[in-house]
Amino acid sequence: MRAAPRPRVVHSTRGRSNVEPANKLRRGPVVVVSGDARGRRQQHGNHGRLAEHADRACSSAGVEWAVNAYLVVSAAFIVLGGQAADRFGARAASMVGLALFAVASCIIATAGTQAALLAGRALQGLAAALVAPGTLAAVDTSAASERRAAAIGAWTGFLMLGFSIGPLLGGVLTHLTSWRVIFWFNVALMLTAIAGLASAGSATARAHGTESRRADWIGFVLLTTLMVSLVFGLHALPRARTGPLPVVGPFVLAAAALFLLLIVESRAKPPLVDLTFFARRSFVMGLAIGSLSMFSIMSLLLYFNLYAQSRQGLGLTALEAGAALLPLSAALLALALSASAVAARLGLRHAMTGGMALIALASAVIGAAVAEGGMVLLAVGFITMGAGLAVPYALAPRLALSALAPAQAGQGSGIINACTFLGGSCGVAGGASALALGGFPAVLTMIALAGIVGAALSHWISETV
Repeated sequence: MRAAPRPRVVHSTRGRSNVEPANKLRRGPVVVVSGDARGRRQQHGNHGRLAEHADRACSSAGVEWAVNAYLVVSAAFIVLGGQAADRFGARAASMVGLALFAVASCIIATAGTQAALLAGRALQGLAAALVAPGTLAAVDTSAASERRAAAIGAWTGFLMLGFSIGPLLGGVLTHLTSWRVIFWFNVALMLTAIAGLASAGSATARAHGTESRRADWIGFVLLTTLMVSLVFGLHALPRARTGPLPVVGPFVLAAAALFLLLIVESRAKPPLVDLTFFARRSFVMGLAIGSLSMFSIMSLLLYFNLYAQSRQGLGLTALEAGAALLPLSAALLALALSASAVAARLGLRHAMTGGMALIALASAVIGAAVAEGGMVLLAVGFITMGAGLAVPYALAPRLALSALAPAQAGQGSGIINACTFLGGSCGVAGGASALALGGFPAVLTMIALAGIVGAALSHWISETV
């Protein structure tokens, strides 16, 4: 999910690219996880495709909003989407979200005007706000207790695989056919995911003990203001030197919204955001580690692709840059699927500490590889990075949800996704600043620091989880 600063990839006549400055610029749950991850992969791989091609139907401001509409609507509704999973059932909420995503993809694929394209992107954002927490809650509540850790690992594994392989798949489809085909492909994936989820059992089943809840509309407005303000503030941050007001204003508004939200939610019955969750160490540690992992992978994927395709960098084509990430993709999926076994063998605390430490080590290896131009060493660095990212990110939702009752899984999943969402936004914003200050090596240094912080935080994790 990329908003301003959005670096633009400009293709030369030889198929290479240059980087311009930012301001120019069980069965059912497994099937659903696969569909959700692939759909989100398409989104993260295709923000750039929209930026390159949407200008045929949009003004320059419209191209900006073609990227931002998805981001802003997702931020606004993602916690409410988690609560919908608790109220109406995780499977029902997920199926509605998947259906909306398919409809939105049809709108984008056939869009001939700016208004149609923006409407489709906004609807995709709403759909993602239902699907992301809904599928996580479905996996958490439907898997047997002895298989729950492995199921959550599979959910995160396919999600992170989608992030890493999206640019390659999107580039191949765009190169061979048209960017619109990507969104028709989304439709087929969403229908497959709906069929898989429908075959898993009753779509209306709710967690035991879940009761109908009165909507907390004041909390929703304040939370929406908080999330959207943070998104705008984070993505304006790299331009703070040229104009501080677009940065300071959103952060001031976010601070005010947070202050009022804490007051309102402490009195609301029932609250949209249950503040008692944050008094549970396992929940807070899960949020922190998951957010740092997303911070790292989003900044790595975006700025490696830009660096790899620039003449000052590796000078690769878009397809070559995507292919260079395949070792990362393979390691992400393999280690995420086996993360529960790793935790059982090493202990949860040691597994997460080791994973975050590997992120710092891998950053150094990748930095050495890009400095020397060694593709073999680069592959080793990406494999190490994939292992380091996959284990803590796969275990973080399990750690956070272990602190909650089954009836709170949807609301908890919404908060988890909201925090990792903001972590990714921070990675994009921080990476833009680092890139401007010291190039791609500075981005790697930032990622290494995130790994060190995560390793230090992991020492606070209880082994009894």
